[in-house]
Amino acid sequence: MRSGLRAIIAGAATLATLALAGCGGATAGGTADGKLSVVASFYPLEFIARTVGGDAVHVTTLTAPGVEPHDLELTPKQVASIAEAKLVVYEKRLQPAVDEAVAQNAKDAGFDVAPAAQLENTGADFEQHTGAAPIAHNDNALDPHFWLDPVRYGDVVKAVEEKLATVDSANAAGYHERAKALLAQLGTLDTEYRTGLASCKLTTFVTSHEAFAYLAKRYGLTMIGIAGFTPDAEPTPSRIKEVQDIVKAQHVTTIFYEELVSPKVAETIANDVGVKTAVLSPIEGLSDANSKDTYLTLMQRNLKELQKANTCS
Repeated sequence: MRSGLRAIIAGAATLATLALAGCGGATAGGTADGKLSVVASFYPLEFIARTVGGDAVHVTTLTAPGVEPHDLELTPKQVASIAEAKLVVYEKRLQPAVDEAVAQNAKDAGFDVAPAAQLENTGADFEQHTGAAPIAHNDNALDPHFWLDPVRYGDVVKAVEEKLATVDSANAAGYHERAKALLAQLGTLDTEYRTGLASCKLTTFVTSHEAFAYLAKRYGLTMIGIAGFTPDAEPTPSRIKEVQDIVKAQHVTTIFYEELVSPKVAETIANDVGVKTAVLSPIEGLSDANSKDTYLTLMQRNLKELQKANTCS
């Protein structure tokens, strides 16, 4: 956690308590219009909360468009929203600031989706690089990027559905109906990926951020990451050389980068080995460029990019 963040959280928690004391017009855990107050830590969970919750919930997201979720630091107002919420949907250990705020302000309201996602050690490179000095590699680290596998994402949808129905039983029928519709869409998405990636000339893809291990495992591909778990980690020269060698040996056509992180390293490698670059969205958050997209449309776009890069029939 960044230096000073614990002090910021502690101060924010105090301000949140003061804010709560002065609030009026809303019932505990609800809003003035009677909707259930839900906080989602970042976009994939916001999408579930809004889609399944429908008009029965008021959803606040902690990670604003354009912000890289791994780098999130909370404002006092956001800590107050966590303290006031009836339900806080988050993934433990992905965003340390959220973990601490929930522990201090929303122990009863916090709902960690990681158990439902059944996180695994996918073999992704979790070594972090800061400048020229690599720090510890954790071989047992669990990959948090469950949402890029539609099947795993569906398991989290079911968990949030049941939690909403438990917290707000009066609207349970609506939550179940909307979850059923979303799960059907995820089933269709899974089928599209299975058929769309079943016959590809290439099965290896290279991406700036090792977020796609679950997707690769589900659909028979191999992911090669330039950096590791953290999107803006600085890869070592030896890692860059390894990636270049893989691109040449396996005739990779495209180096993928993402919307919320600088494409500089990906572009440099692509220029050095004479291949293209393209966006493969980790769908961790929206940006100005894709603010009108949804999880489903971004996943469909990712499928098209993978088919194009890997020459899939």
